[in-house]
Amino acid sequence: MQFKQVITGFMAATMLAGLMFNASVEAAPKSKPTTYDEVAFLKAFSGKSRKQVSEALGQPLKKEQSVKPSNADSFIAQAGQMDKSKSVNVEMWYYANLVKYDAKNTYKSTELTFVNDRCQNIAFFNTK
Repeated sequence: MQFKQVITGFMAATMLAGLMFNASVEAAPKSKPTTYDEVAFLKAFSGKSRKQVSEALGQPLKKEQSVKPSNADSFIAQAGQMDKSKSVNVEMWYYANLVKYDAKNTYKSTELTFVNDRCQNIAFFNTK
């Protein structure tokens, strides 16, 4: 009789563990797509904010801040376009192996350029 209780207890514990595992798998967040095709990527991220991009793609491998050359003000002033009241923040984010250019290959690097928190330019590279 005692052997039967042990077997019954073991089976109940196994079933409970299986149910708990199944529930945890269903509660897990859906995985994000690992790659995009070019057109879908451009449509999905053009004009989006940094927050929207980072939520969809995660943090980039590398970030770079744009730096204005030291003599840029003199050239702009000569052209008559000097306006110091408008500050422009330009930042580039880089992701690797994210966008496909054919069925089997992805670009080595994808660059997203943000101007004042909006994605204004997207470039795909195999040389960087």
